Amino acid sequence: MPRTTPTNYPMDLKRLTEFGERLRLARLRRKFTVEMVAKRAGISRPTLYRVEQGDASVAMGTYLRVLSVLGMLKDLDLLAKEDVLGRRLQDLELPKRREGP
Repeated sequence: MPRTTPTNYPMDLKRLTEFGERLRLARLRRKFTVEMVAKRAGISRPTLYRVEQGDASVAMGTYLRVLSVLGMLKDLDLLAKEDVLGRRLQDLELPKRREGP
């Protein structure tokens, strides 16, 4: 059975590309080499290159390991911290759909 790949929207790809660039700049500011970060993260140099390009096919865990090596794992705690829409929906206490018999 052929494997299907989810569609990535252009804005999502742009965000990933920008994220990868921020990771690359963070590595350079720390004067870490590609080899050093790849070894510490337990990934290959080409995989780190794909991370820094914002490749959507790279596993989330790989991004987490790179963030950890760069000492930026706490930044991840800021993602989806405030769920404004979810809180509004919760506050509305929308009635639940009735289930069939």
